[in-house]
Amino acid sequence: MEPEPEKAVLVAVEMNRREHLWSLDDTLAELEYLANTAGAQVVGNVTQRANRLGSTYVGSGKVDEIRDMMAELEADVVIFDDELTPSQQRNLENALNSKVIDRTALILDVFGQHASTHEGKLQVELAQHEYLLPRLAGQWSHLERLGGGIGTRGPGETQIETDRRLVRNRLQKIKSELDGVRKRRNIHMERRKKSTIPIATLVGYTNAGKSTLFNALSDSKVTAANQLFSTLDPVTRRIRLPSGAPLLLSDTVGFIQKLSPSVVAAFRATLEELNESDILLHVIDVTHPKAQEQTLVVQKTLEELGLEDRPRLLVMNKMDLMSVQDSERADDVDSAVPSGRPIHEVSSGILVSAAKGWNLDHLLREVEELLISIDGPLTVVGSVGTK
Repeated sequence: MEPEPEKAVLVAVEMNRREHLWSLDDTLAELEYLANTAGAQVVGNVTQRANRLGSTYVGSGKVDEIRDMMAELEADVVIFDDELTPSQQRNLENALNSKVIDRTALILDVFGQHASTHEGKLQVELAQHEYLLPRLAGQWSHLERLGGGIGTRGPGETQIETDRRLVRNRLQKIKSELDGVRKRRNIHMERRKKSTIPIATLVGYTNAGKSTLFNALSDSKVTAANQLFSTLDPVTRRIRLPSGAPLLLSDTVGFIQKLSPSVVAAFRATLEELNESDILLHVIDVTHPKAQEQTLVVQKTLEELGLEDRPRLLVMNKMDLMSVQDSERADDVDSAVPSGRPIHEVSSGILVSAAKGWNLDHLLREVEELLISIDGPLTVVGSVGTK
């Protein structure tokens, strides 16, 4: 018998006098998708527009509204769309007498479900511990009330009887192990550089179809599920370009709006793949109603990683599902790319269908032409194989 899914109430706040790429409805829809991925059943939501955020994040009237809604709908957990401060989280739990988690904890929970390799599990555990440490507040009543379920997978269950010193010791051990992982990765990267084989890395908003495209181009079987963050660990395969020249193709974790800087930092080893890439293939789900906004989120994240000038191609995926409105959206997405784009970036996106295999030959030709424009003629060496 599988346990009953937790019933969740979602809460989102929109600040007045501030420009927003995402409406409250849009951000709540994504939060619900995250909650469903984590295994929750969303039973209600509460929104508020505010000039400032207080000690309980929302106003006292909204706190009463949330409490009444939870009682009426028999909800188990309240999920906030932004990262709460430790004091806001404690105040809300005391006021609601219920489990309260925020967007960062929810994302980490989804990460915890999808981490499969030793490195991925270490990175998730590091991010979870660093998130929880300032929330201990010298006592464990905050975590004791949580029990199991969403937001508590990982250290929330295993470290509940420890103190801050033990958590810090565990953090140091994890960081030490990750340093070893990075050293081994750096050795592989140095070998790649010496091979003179160019590297292309897939980037994009989570669930844009990067892994499906990776599988189609490399004839691989990387997990490509219709859910958020189905890929956490970087995977690299060696493929052939139309001329016969080899290319190393990498797939990495997808981006999402409101991704905490601490979470990005925890996945530094994974994102180091981007630093070694000659070009980035920015994959976009052209059928998504927020495709333009997702494109801007990815661009902002690349800027934060210092990769805004890295040559890249726009790859507009899921052309097999396109409607007339999607065609118009494709034009909007293309125009959303800033005019100061890297000199080697194409002026128009390349439409493909990773699921159907449509237009992939054209994509590879564009990749090869871009590489030649950067480094000159490519060398046809070696045989295709797994890296």
